[in-house]
Amino acid sequence: MTPYTFDERKIHWHKLGDFEHIVYSVLDIDTDNKIVDVLFKFEAHKQIVLHRHKALNKTLVIQGEHHLYKANGDIKEVRAVGSYTSSPASNEPHRECGGDECAVVFFSIRGGEEVLYEILDDEENSIGTLSFQDFRDLFAAQKNN
Repeated sequence: MTPYTFDERKIHWHKLGDFEHIVYSVLDIDTDNKIVDVLFKFEAHKQIVLHRHKALNKTLVIQGEHHLYKANGDIKEVRAVGSYTSSPASNEPHRECGGDECAVVFFSIRGGEEVLYEILDDEENSIGTLSFQDFRDLFAAQKNN
């Protein structure tokens, strides 16, 4: 079987605020059903900010390995390319990154108007959020660039 590589030449990546080691490309916003479809690209071995998923996340690993870490730094899970998951909202904080190469992961976030992600400091205190409206704004800004 011939291995295939994801061709990202037509993907326009955008920096997500001041967050390091992650870029995004919003693919679609379904305002009626409150669904955000987005690609996230995680740098290899560079964990992103600690956070919680406050909405249902369906994911598909398109490139590389998607690594998830518990708040204490222990590895929680490694998802290989082609892995599909459906994860309900959770209060369990974690970090994510790519494995030996950057990971590209498709996220279908299903939540509503409320908070989709809660951003935490290293002591697990809430320092920010990303809402459905934030993603709508990112999508609008992305279309104008």
